[in-house]
Amino acid sequence: MKSNQQKILITGSAGFIGHHLTMAFQELNFDIVGLDSINSYYDPVLKFNRLEEQGFERQLIKYNCLVRNSANPNASFIQLDLTDENALEHLFREQQFDYVINLAAQAGVRYSLEHPQSYVASNLVGFANILENCRNYSIKHLLFASSSSVYGQNSSIPFRTGDQTDYPISFYAATKKANEVMAYSYAHLYKIPTSGMRFFTVYGPWGRPDMAYFSFAQAIKDEKPIRIFNNGDMHRDFTYIDDVVNSIIKLLTVVPEPNESTKPADVLYKVYNIGNSQPEPLFKLVTILEQLLHKKAILDLQPMPPGDVQSTYADIQDLAKAVNYCPSTPLEVGLTRFIEWFESYYKKPNVTACFN
Repeated sequence: MKSNQQKILITGSAGFIGHHLTMAFQELNFDIVGLDSINSYYDPVLKFNRLEEQGFERQLIKYNCLVRNSANPNASFIQLDLTDENALEHLFREQQFDYVINLAAQAGVRYSLEHPQSYVASNLVGFANILENCRNYSIKHLLFASSSSVYGQNSSIPFRTGDQTDYPISFYAATKKANEVMAYSYAHLYKIPTSGMRFFTVYGPWGRPDMAYFSFAQAIKDEKPIRIFNNGDMHRDFTYIDDVVNSIIKLLTVVPEPNESTKPADVLYKVYNIGNSQPEPLFKLVTILEQLLHKKAILDLQPMPPGDVQSTYADIQDLAKAVNYCPSTPLEVGLTRFIEWFESYYKKPNVTACFN
């Protein structure tokens, strides 16, 4: 028998955004189930440490076993792979979720050039399983992670959600574009209220070690060279994690309505850019990290690699209209908070640097 309390499934809850979102929902009156495969794309120790921060005991975590939170009776976690079709269906049937926030994915633009099959499994097969369960178990609203990478080498600045996205320049971007098309088809066929979230260079404490700001900080600290692509002529719309989390929480109950901009007009589907709408030069990121770490960076200037883009810049008007979104964290403030966490985290016993 389902309780009156609203229940949310957060996939990718041991990941960067998923961790912060789970922590935030623990402050709200929701019943939360986190899910993560805890793969080895980067050091799983960081993922387990995030889960411990959320209140889950590491020694109790086993595959396909629902673990209760030691401090919050409304929160649970399960280690599960989205490609495990039977186990995922059983979880949906047993838990009867109201909302699903799908953040689980194989990340990384450059990694997709060498390991495309992991993106097929996680981003395509796994997401198809999520959609099928949302169809079968009457989800009130599905929110799913997309990426600014779907815009490819879009020459229209800033990037608007109505811009052409048919020309991805990395396989990672292609899978994210495919997610949007798959989600639209389910929204159309089965009337599932669905919102896609195109994230723009999210950063902050507990971040992903493969992201530039994290790997740069580690290299500067260790006095090792940092690779600067396109000889530094790059801009990114750096978006602080708290701004991202606040927008997701607000979007949860903003269910898409029939819209003349979609074809047909009764499809309950919407895509949002979640960015800072203020692109910054890559060298500014390096300069701030140098100041915070009190060391000079050793620069290794390199040409643009395959699959990367020179600039990203989010038009956030749709998001601002929907949830009154206004990013409020300057890059200097966000990086200061990251470095405070970074230095504290790596001073702890039994914690080693986990960037590649």
